[in-house]
Amino acid sequence: MAQLLLVEDDAAIRGALIRVLTEHGHAVTSTASAMTALRHVLDTPPDLVLLDLGLPDLSGYEALRMMRAVSAVPVVVVTAHDDEREIIRVLDAGADDYVVKPFGTGQIEARIRAVLRRSGQQDGRGDAPVECGGLRLDPAAHEATLDGIGLDLSRREFDLLHYLAQHAGQVVTRRDLLTNVWQMPYGGADKTVDVHISWLRRKLGETAQQPRYLHTVRGVGVKLSPPG
Repeated sequence: MAQLLLVEDDAAIRGALIRVLTEHGHAVTSTASAMTALRHVLDTPPDLVLLDLGLPDLSGYEALRMMRAVSAVPVVVVTAHDDEREIIRVLDAGADDYVVKPFGTGQIEARIRAVLRRSGQQDGRGDAPVECGGLRLDPAAHEATLDGIGLDLSRREFDLLHYLAQHAGQVVTRRDLLTNVWQMPYGGADKTVDVHISWLRRKLGETAQQPRYLHTVRGVGVKLSPPG
């Protein structure tokens, strides 16, 4: 199942696409606003964005350029514009694919699968469970346990802990975390990382003063390592 963000201002088209995509097993979040979509990409990155070009607050082309400035999330442009020059312009701006309305439901689903395969979202990479001490994370099932007890983690907390577990024993900088977890390659607020680390510590039953798994290396970053 992929987490999709649908950006479409036509309510009828939006409703039809949500129904079709949900029937194919995807989880769909939708918005009619380019700015809302940009905030969503930054705060809770989806696996793929379906982006209409004719949006009321900002052109889809400009929204695409802004997304590409802060994220590598796959984007499939869905629009009624079929001019070849426009297609080339959008692809050059960073779109991964381009679908012209009207289109069959089978076509849009096939294009989503193809883009996800190319981006590595559905080829099994990174889906193997990761263990560190009593901590176990299963990205395929999106489940985390500590000493056999389930952890109630938000999607962002899970992604953060999973990334740290993949690099267990290594000091990971805040910039690395912003780039690879928040998908903000040009930086962001370090405070965001600190707050999420604090939330993780609380759920792991530790504190910054008495860490068990999450160890802060002052002035450098954070390291996940097993107790003892």
